[in-house]
Amino acid sequence: MLAVFVNVLTVLIGGTVGLAARKLIAKKLSDAIMIGIGACTIYIGISGALQGKNTLVLVLAMVIGGAIGTALDIDGRLGRLGGALERGISRLRKKSAAAGEKTDPIQAFVTASLLFCVGSMTIVGSLNAGLNHDYELLYTKSVMDLISAAMLAASLGPGVLLSAPFVLVFQGGICLLAGVLAPYLGDYARGELICAGSVIIVLLGFNLLGIKQFKVADYLPAILIAPLLCLVLK
Repeated sequence: MLAVFVNVLTVLIGGTVGLAARKLIAKKLSDAIMIGIGACTIYIGISGALQGKNTLVLVLAMVIGGAIGTALDIDGRLGRLGGALERGISRLRKKSAAAGEKTDPIQAFVTASLLFCVGSMTIVGSLNAGLNHDYELLYTKSVMDLISAAMLAASLGPGVLLSAPFVLVFQGGICLLAGVLAPYLGDYARGELICAGSVIIVLLGFNLLGIKQFKVADYLPAILIAPLLCLVLK
């Protein structure tokens, strides 16, 4: 849970910095930092993928998981969920603005919460933390969220800070659930699960670098498929 608390802290710090220096944060600087983070994300993914011992499990997990995710359109559904929430908040904002109310904090909260919590890095990172006490990915995400929170706070205002408790509950919940399941997974199954998740992280790294935009969330079922295949392919 330490990495989760660090992530929450970076959201608060980033949001505070963004509010204090709205006109001083250059896009060129943030872009350069994000490229560095993207490269490090690929390195982390490759390092984790090496924990796998059975290539067949990885191949089948990615193929089956990707097929399931594509059929369910997980990536698209997440995107539409975010879009629907944004549109709903936008309509609420217009109505409230007409009534003389200020709802910018609500918009900022929803936008920041989706950015920080809806994504494969959040899920895989929280699973790695809970299953294997591997916090590297969540620490990387924390740096990214630090920058993102500053950018969002600079443009949307103090409502970004309200997303911090949501990050704690969402990521902490996944981490704790993974910790409960960990004793029921042997080293073999845990290694293959981490391997599949790490390959997904490599894809995410390519997205961050802008090399190619993959529908990364569609492959999330592979994380569940991998340990199940370990029961069959021992």
